[in-house]
Amino acid sequence: MTHTQPPSAVAPNSPATAPDQVIADTRARIDDLDRRIIALITERVALSQEVQRTRIAAGGRRVQLTREMDVIARYREALDKPGTEVAMALLELCRGRI
Repeated sequence: MTHTQPPSAVAPNSPATAPDQVIADTRARIDDLDRRIIALITERVALSQEVQRTRIAAGGRRVQLTREMDVIARYREALDKPGTEVAMALLELCRGRI
């Protein structure tokens, strides 16, 4: 006597589970990217703080607006209008509110 699966049971590699697996795999890749992006942002914050400390120690200002405008323009060029918002959030993380 052979054992058969109920009609509701689906084999792991069947077409019905393929989209679920694709979604799970893709989300795992997105989660990995998020971890890497957060690590890069953390590194950028530390570098920005070093620049600020060095600039202040040399008698300069904490924030250099022309540099910030260059950063905003770079993000806007790469990501269109949302790039401006991304750049502004990143700059705020790196230098605090002005």
